[in-house]
This record gives sequence, C-alpha cells and structure tokens, in this order.
Amino acid sequence: MAPAEHTLTKQSAAPERSLTQRRDALQKGNEVRSKRARLKRDLKAGRVTISPYLLTPPDWLETAKVADMLLAIPKYGRVKVDRALTQTRISPSKKIGGLSPRQRTELVAHLQHRR
Repeated sequence: MAPAEHTLTKQSAAPERSLTQRRDALQKGNEVRSKRARLKRDLKAGRVTISPYLLTPPDWLETAKVADMLLAIPKYGRVKVDRALTQTRISPSKKIGGLSPRQRTELVAHLQHRR
C-alpha cells in the first residue's frame, strides 16, 4: 500500500431525506431568515433594542452571529462592533446562542453605556 492511501478517508454522504423533510427544512430556514430580517429592520428603525434579545434569545436567533446583529444597530458600523466585541472578549465569529452569561451581561452593559 502506498503511504497516500492511508491518509484518504471515506466521506459519509448526508443522510437521504424525503421530499417532505427537505420541504419542512426549507420552510423552517425561510422562517428563521424572515424573523432575523424583521428584527434587523426593527433595530435599524429604533423600534426595538437588542438587549432583551441578547439576554434571552429566541430559538430562531441563537445561531445568528453576534457581530451581524450588532451591525443592525443605528450608528454601529464595523469599527464600533469590533471594538465592542474586543472589549467584552467575544470572538467575531461567536453566535448568540454560544454566549456565556458573563459575555451576555458585559455586552449588554457595554451597549447601554454607549448610548
């Protein structure tokens, strides 16, 4: 056997899904994207604040990146978002559902202090 043959691994294919399962997954994904888009519009317009969503996120928001949601806040661009994440020790790729309680409270406090 050649050495290269040992490094090759078989990739497992995604499980087969029925048409109904695929349709349900697509519908759920569309609903999640729609809710997130509505939240971003409401944040931009100042109709809601992000703090309650950070403290107790609904299930449809848990897989959203923190940085993407912060960018929807008025007067928050890439620089302010990066600064907020750095000061609260949150990775730019962190998702809302993955925030620790400390990160949640520090980020909310930081955002309220900046107002």
